[in-house]
Amino acid sequence: MKICFYALRDDELQFCPAMKEKYGVDFIYTSEYPNDKNISLAENCDGMSCTPCDMSRKVLESFRNVGVKYILTRSIGYDHIDRAAARELGLKVDTVSYTPTGVADYAIMLMLASVRRFAHTLRRADLQDYSLKNKLGRDFSACTVGVMGTGRIGTTVIQHLSGFGCRILAYDVHENETAKRFAQYVDRDTIFRESDIITLHMNANDDNYHIIGHDSIAKMKPGAYIINTARGKLVDSDAIIAGIESGKLGGAALDVLEYENGLYYYNRMGEVIVNQKLAILRSFPNVILSPHTAFYTAEDVRDMVEGIFRSCYEFETGKKPHGVEA
Repeated sequence: MKICFYALRDDELQFCPAMKEKYGVDFIYTSEYPNDKNISLAENCDGMSCTPCDMSRKVLESFRNVGVKYILTRSIGYDHIDRAAARELGLKVDTVSYTPTGVADYAIMLMLASVRRFAHTLRRADLQDYSLKNKLGRDFSACTVGVMGTGRIGTTVIQHLSGFGCRILAYDVHENETAKRFAQYVDRDTIFRESDIITLHMNANDDNYHIIGHDSIAKMKPGAYIINTARGKLVDSDAIIAGIESGKLGGAALDVLEYENGLYYYNRMGEVIVNQKLAILRSFPNVILSPHTAFYTAEDVRDMVEGIFRSCYEFETGKKPHGVEA
């Protein structure tokens, strides 16, 4: 059994030798993302592993043609993979899971930073501007927080929020008994209408594409905040920009963006980035952009690396994989 890792970082590599020993799965790797020149590296490998990047039909066909059987993404989300094409090509797909506390606590950190205008305050302090103008925040404990998506991460957010004394609303197609202990389940419109802060913890699919858009923002309280540590496709960037410019939104904290492939995880210092929406969002003092780092803890990275080795082992030994299989 053998895996070819793409875009493998040093912080991931440190866990690979132990996982090779634990699961009996060999590995090779490159720090580059998959491209026409390096797909051949995966020849004679059972699986390939990637972080979110272009995994369209053409790319999948190329991996199938060099003998790859398993597409193993080092992420919870899988919207970057053409799963229909994978099924047609006979490729099996699996995701990873990791402890939910890292992303959950990061989301809460972004909520606190947003309502207290913390990033703006720090930027001004760096310029030795210690005045109070335009720094007035809100009492987080007095806010109503709407949590959209109550899987493992969303439910952990709800549990941790309960210690702040916030009123917590929840929305999901499937209700979670643990979440019910701390939050009230309501419909989407109630979330939009009554929440001071809306935090997203859903996978991206056709049903929730741009769940935060012009129509939903129009239903929100004046001054509401949007927090997204899930998937960029959940949020219409144009709608966020319009909401900020009109004053309808109080702010936003976005760890993920649409069209972030080729941007996040690259060093683009000194380059012209052709992304006008990114440029506009960066210009707003009440918008926080972080480069898809909510997951980035030592514990989560280890879990993700182990998940790839375990998935390959489970596929090869006929066991049911733990993640989302195509």
